[in-house]
Amino acid sequence: MSDEEKEEWDALEWDEEGSVPDRVEAGDLNKWLFNKDTVDKVLEHLMANGIKVAGGDRLGKTIIFAKNSLHAQFITERFDANYPHLRGEFARLIDYSVSYAGSLIDDFSEAEKTAHIAVSMDMLDTGIDIPEVVNLVFFKIVRSKTKFWRMVGRGTRLCPDLFAPGEDKEEFVIFDFCQNLEFFKENPAIADGTVAKPIGERLFAARVNLIGALQDGEDDNDDLSSSLKFRLQDEVSGMNLENFLVRRKRRSVERFQSANNWNALDLDARMALLEDVAGLPSSFKDDSLPAKQFDLLALNAQLLLLNGDASFTGLQDRIKKSAAALETLSNVPMVAKEMVLILEIQTNDYWADVTVDMLEEIRVKLRNLVELIKPIERKIVITDFEDEIGPEANVDLPDVGSGVDKGRFKMKVRKFLDEHANHIALLKLKRAEQLTQQDLSELERMFLEEGITDPEKLAELKSEQGLGIFLRSLTGLDRAAAKEAFSSFTSNNRLNGNQTEFLNLVIDYLSESGIVEPKRFYESPFTDFDDLGIAGVFSTDQAKRIIQIVRDINNAAAA
Repeated sequence: MSDEEKEEWDALEWDEEGSVPDRVEAGDLNKWLFNKDTVDKVLEHLMANGIKVAGGDRLGKTIIFAKNSLHAQFITERFDANYPHLRGEFARLIDYSVSYAGSLIDDFSEAEKTAHIAVSMDMLDTGIDIPEVVNLVFFKIVRSKTKFWRMVGRGTRLCPDLFAPGEDKEEFVIFDFCQNLEFFKENPAIADGTVAKPIGERLFAARVNLIGALQDGEDDNDDLSSSLKFRLQDEVSGMNLENFLVRRKRRSVERFQSANNWNALDLDARMALLEDVAGLPSSFKDDSLPAKQFDLLALNAQLLLLNGDASFTGLQDRIKKSAAALETLSNVPMVAKEMVLILEIQTNDYWADVTVDMLEEIRVKLRNLVELIKPIERKIVITDFEDEIGPEANVDLPDVGSGVDKGRFKMKVRKFLDEHANHIALLKLKRAEQLTQQDLSELERMFLEEGITDPEKLAELKSEQGLGIFLRSLTGLDRAAAKEAFSSFTSNNRLNGNQTEFLNLVIDYLSESGIVEPKRFYESPFTDFDDLGIAGVFSTDQAKRIIQIVRDINNAAAA
């Protein structure tokens, strides 16, 4: 820093005590320390070098991945300050802190709507399919390989006629200011760390495990065990069987929506709850996040106490600290009401002969008080020191190129299919009629003549899966043809509800994907009807007949 900058550094309001740090860790940048010039230069580089649309007059749809919500907010503020004529419209904050984020995503999804830069933390990292996105800005460090590639995937969607009629999107640009590209190029085989489960799922599992520990212990606490079961049953009762996530585990959910199945939870029942039911969406309304966090702390403490685990002392100290923080709020009537317990918790004598019932009392009486404890927040500091962007460097990531090449190829093929929808060979594909070698030869000729692919790639495609199979996967199967293929089977067999629904799911798959491998009938969602899949829903002869029909449909796409 120059002498002038050092004086500016010393003059900043770092904290309440007025102390000035002589060092700030790298991780603090964009966490609580924000530098105006850093963000300004990133935005300047993006606006100058990003892919443009509208005849080159406007930056194409862009996602900026921010480090946190405060960082995202600061980026939008700096954009508005630098481009006042676009203020409040062009760059929008889209994350979970914005109550109307859903409508902002809808606006961002439309090519001509004014939201052209989406600045987000987590909300747009995955699961958003917006073909118009041509610029991605990595303004945070990412070390999860899965998450990184999903973020990259926001740009890989092909978009026809994006720049003008006949001028399709064929590439996108990643601006990486945090060396993520270099990291994943140098560490291609890095494994993802474990992702923390949602607190609702962890609470559900903790209660199930605590029930098991109480049942397996010498002194079965019937009152506590019953209250845990009632609480869990309420949550399961709120699971809508028509929800697509719940439907996959319908049998287990229905099982535990019946009160009779809670009377004795053996190991098999507890495993079903943990593996099939925990984490499914429910209409059950729990309390605030701090209350749920305290529930989890107390439940885990109870479980460790029953198991005689030495790590119980760590949770004991955390409960003591919560009590100490509540003691400072003695002027709040609802806290004062529990002050005797709050003071007792902080004594060693209280913990000498602590029981699960005593921990349950702590949980019940303090869970709705802990949200009154104000976390110690780090003061936000904004600086304006001159920064500089290092020299640009292109980083080759073959996986990205491969993905875009495949996407571009599929887009060409889909366009080909639209233009030749009435070609006899393509009509045969959709109707599940047998293709001949002449049909395939004609399609191959058209592919090469119209420049869809070259002979080498066509040969590769034929060896991998076959041209007919590939095309069927894109065209899908005419639903009427799919139903017709099973008409003889349905007329000769009196099907029950599960069998009918199973068959409808097969027809859905064929209509959408064109092909369904019989081995899928032993996987989810087909195992949602029965753990054995098709073998548990139909008789052996019926299952064999269905599999043969599906194989005939698949084989019809190959000469």
